[in-house]
Amino acid sequence: MISTIRQPRRPVAPTPPQLIATDLDGTLLRDDKSLSPRTVAALAAAEEAGIEVIFVTGRNPRWMDVVSAHVPGHGLAICGNGAAVVDLRGGPQAHRFVRVRELLRENALDTVRLLREAAPGTAYAVEHTYGFYREPAFPKIHMEVPDGLLPAEEILAPDGRTVVEPVLKILAFHPDLEPDSFLGLARLAVGDRANVTRSSPSALLEINGLGVSKATTLALYCSERGISPEEVVAFGDMPNDIEMLNWAGRSYAMGNAHPDVIAAASEHTVANNDDGVAVVIEQILSCPEFRRSGAPEGTPFCDSFSTDSIDHVSATAEEWAQ
Repeated sequence: MISTIRQPRRPVAPTPPQLIATDLDGTLLRDDKSLSPRTVAALAAAEEAGIEVIFVTGRNPRWMDVVSAHVPGHGLAICGNGAAVVDLRGGPQAHRFVRVRELLRENALDTVRLLREAAPGTAYAVEHTYGFYREPAFPKIHMEVPDGLLPAEEILAPDGRTVVEPVLKILAFHPDLEPDSFLGLARLAVGDRANVTRSSPSALLEINGLGVSKATTLALYCSERGISPEEVVAFGDMPNDIEMLNWAGRSYAMGNAHPDVIAAASEHTVANNDDGVAVVIEQILSCPEFRRSGAPEGTPFCDSFSTDSIDHVSATAEEWAQ
């Protein structure tokens, strides 16, 4: 079980970033779920400068249309809180799974049982690689038409009709509990059977396989490409981002972030509606020490960079919209 309590951090390494890992909702996206012109320009500038950008989100692949046109050349995104690495280059609804880290059905059934006992009234939905099923009491999701309305025990049954698809994650909703209280209760109840987190302002939990998180899948992704944690800059706003922020060499909590996220991050930026990710990317690319090649090992990177200057944004959102 992973705690939201901030872990001891290594000193931020003065290393030019090789990769930017950013959450979507509440971080890169504005509250209306749009990407601002300023953010689009910053993402393109980072890629042109040779910095890889990867979206790391709790969203399932079917909900990635909002950013599919802005996925960098590699075309990959980490979805489902680390449950899948997905190639989005096929366009809307034509994604391809590159890696799946499933929640084992035996563990999923144990989790459902234990959480029902600990929090009566909990309702469930189950995300598969392509299918989505929910219990009748689970709230309707405006972007999702369920493939079936069934009790979670039937959805997850080893001999059920959904067994052909891996389970990416379970969603657990409680109509009455306070969100952070529900998260703490669920982590105690579930123990080491699964990884429990949340990203919604409501009492909606996201349950992945044991050891599966944004951080662990991002670490695998970077390791395969020879990128160290010190070369990663990460952005997030909710508890499901905390492990990733702790892992990255430099991390930023959004101005609208959950208090635990603010405590976990090494740095802070302005809110998502003020283009906080773009602000930091612009400052990274403006550093006089920034080099993409030829810098001797150990060369200090952007010693003059100060997050204090983030409060003084040079271009307003209105100017970028013009």
